[in-house]
Amino acid sequence: MSGRPAKLALANGSVFTGQAFGAAGEVDGEVVFNTSMTGYQEILTDPSYTGQIVIMTYPLIGNYGVNSQDVESRSVFLKGFVVRELCDIPSNYRSEEDLNSFLKRHGIIGIQGIDTRAIVRQIRSQGAMKGILSTTDTDDESLIRKAQEAPGLVGRDLVREVVPDGQCEWNDPLGPLGRPLDLQETAEAGVADGPHVVALDFGMKWNIARYLRQLGCRVTVVPGTTTADEILAMNPDGVFLSNGPGDPEPLTYAIETIQALLGRKPVFGICLGLQLLGLAFGGKTYKLRFGHRGANQPVLNRRTGRVEITSQNHGFAVDADSLPDDVEVSHINLNDNTVEGLRHKSLPVFGVQYHPEAAAGPHDSHYLFAEFLELMKGAAV
Repeated sequence: MSGRPAKLALANGSVFTGQAFGAAGEVDGEVVFNTSMTGYQEILTDPSYTGQIVIMTYPLIGNYGVNSQDVESRSVFLKGFVVRELCDIPSNYRSEEDLNSFLKRHGIIGIQGIDTRAIVRQIRSQGAMKGILSTTDTDDESLIRKAQEAPGLVGRDLVREVVPDGQCEWNDPLGPLGRPLDLQETAEAGVADGPHVVALDFGMKWNIARYLRQLGCRVTVVPGTTTADEILAMNPDGVFLSNGPGDPEPLTYAIETIQALLGRKPVFGICLGLQLLGLAFGGKTYKLRFGHRGANQPVLNRRTGRVEITSQNHGFAVDADSLPDDVEVSHINLNDNTVEGLRHKSLPVFGVQYHPEAAAGPHDSHYLFAEFLELMKGAAV
């Protein structure tokens, strides 16, 4: 596919020239990379990528097209999409649209035909950095200056850009292709009498709600700005804290809400939800050099001694040394020993940094949903 020229400029002064696809225009964002071989549609629709320009390390993207079933949110939230080669003739029985048309329809700028390996090498050595993706400005010096002046992610509340307008009851279970072998039967019976989960949506991937629904839970999704009093008024059996974009420390409203819920309801957090738990416990968070983004991250479960291959997307982490004595680190990343899971020693509260709902990704960690279910059942006794 040949197209109009486009350029990606990094704040360190590097400029890469390729061909544009998707929409036209100019965007700034934090430039990050994802190592997944598949799942580009789930990545595009993951609200955690708000404010970011995403590079795919796998060289050919778009080969199986796009469909209406594999979306993870109501829209596309990332700023730009970078690939080595775009496939403009997808071949898959589920395909409904090609990737170029999908991005154009959602107003997202894409660039192909550039050396993605060279960009990733710079990010790995220098860290995630600000960048500009443009189909309108071709002047290198101008683009570099814009990249250097662009706002970063640290200190910004990006959650308010992605939270839903109101609450809703979630009724869709997992699709048949996304179910682990032990969850093949749809949990239709007993949902009305099943545990009631209030899911705080900070930018939640929809497969999380699907998992909870598949297990027979009654799921109420509420904006991440909902207060503890409003949550407790719904009388849930458990509270779920979702993933979401950006720096967790500015989200003081969420931290205060979680602190008010601790010890009153079972709580389970994923990704940003874990970071917010760490802050609510009194710990600290910090920005990773280039983050963890991909479907192949090895994690050690300290309680079982098993290694899980996990799907991840985050640029911040909890500082293990900042945690109080009544909180244990339950999982660690085997690549860099960062915190991948926390568990309170006496309260029914836990969380993980990775995505056990695995969309897209492996199913090694879906047992965590069953653990949450058992905590809720135990609290109800």
